[in-house]
Parts: sequence; C-alpha cells; structure tokens
Amino acid sequence: HEITTLRFRPGEYLNEAQVSKLLRIGRTPVHQALNRLMLEGMVEVIPRKGVIVKAVSLNDVLEMIEVRIINETYCARLAVARADENDIAELTRILDESEKTVTTSDTARQMTLDRDFHSTLSRAARNAVLAECMRTLHDRSLRFWFISLRDPAHHVAVKEEHRAILNAIKARDPDAASDAVRNHIDSFRRNIMRNILGGGQDTP
Repeated sequence: HEITTLRFRPGEYLNEAQVSKLLRIGRTPVHQALNRLMLEGMVEVIPRKGVIVKAVSLNDVLEMIEVRIINETYCARLAVARADENDIAELTRILDESEKTVTTSDTARQMTLDRDFHSTLSRAARNAVLAECMRTLHDRSLRFWFISLRDPAHHVAVKEEHRAILNAIKARDPDAASDAVRNHIDSFRRNIMRNILGGGQDTP
C-alpha cells in the first residue's frame, strides 16, 4: 500500500528494519511483503545496495493495458450473460459510494472503490480462472491507478465510465458492455501517459 500510494517513492531504497518500524509490524511480514513485491515487479534487489522501489515504467503500464483490454472486454460480455441481481446491486452500491468521493481528495478511498468495482465485475462473469487473472492484473496496476486518480478530472470521468459499464450490464447488451470497458481502459491509458510523460517519471 505504501508503494502503491507513493509514500515510498520510485528510486527509494527500502530497509527492512526501517519499514518495520515505520509501519509498526514485525520484520517477518515485511520480508514476505518485499518478496511478493519483487514477484509483482514493484521492487528489485540491487546487489550490495538493497531493495529499491522500481521506477514507474510507461512500457510496463502499456503492456498491462493490452492484456486488460483483451480480458476485461470478454469479462464484461460474460457478466452481461451471467450477472445476477445481487451482482448488479453491489455494482450499483459501489458506484453510488464512489459518487460521494468525487469532490474529495481521498485518492486512496477512490482507488479502493475503483478496485472493488472491477473485482465485482470480474466475479459477475462466473469464471474463477478469469477472475484470478484479473486480480493479478489489478494488483500490478494499483500504483498506476493511484497516479491516474490523483487527477480530479479523470476521477470524474471514471465515475461516468463505470456508469456506462453498469448500464450496459443492466441492459444485457454485450456489445455496449465491451465497448464501455474498452473506452474506460483507453481513457486510463491516455491519462496515465500524460501523467508519466509529463510528471518526470522514468520511462524505458
């Protein structure tokens, strides 16, 4: 979470003892978390120096976006056919809750609700393998989501895009749902490119 929300900045070295003290948790969970972050590509080990937070890479996010478009548009089509009233009610609840955060600067809360929306959508597709793929993609995308959602204009756009996805599912229209998801991911791609290229982050 601290890397996702940029409390630990790209290029910053992480010391297990310091992180343990800062987060008030034991060294063992910190070590386990760093190992997981290495697998997810968020940190890397520099010989004789330690663990460093990897820079935000434009190539990384573009590759994830390509995979997201393939998987999430299909996920939306399945959700149109398989979502039940409970799924639709939960998506509606999340979206209504998100509307309340539009005028706030609580990016972490906005990001949580954004992730909840996508997680609920993937579960509504009733395909456990696809849902697991989506969870992994979303975990690896969290830092990029945080960067993107810091832009107030994009935060408003996200709510409108989520509403379009939900409306398509309610209407049981697979083409509209797929198009709405593609538009949502394309919007994210454009915004994150502006933020990375214009914000001084390292790119390949």
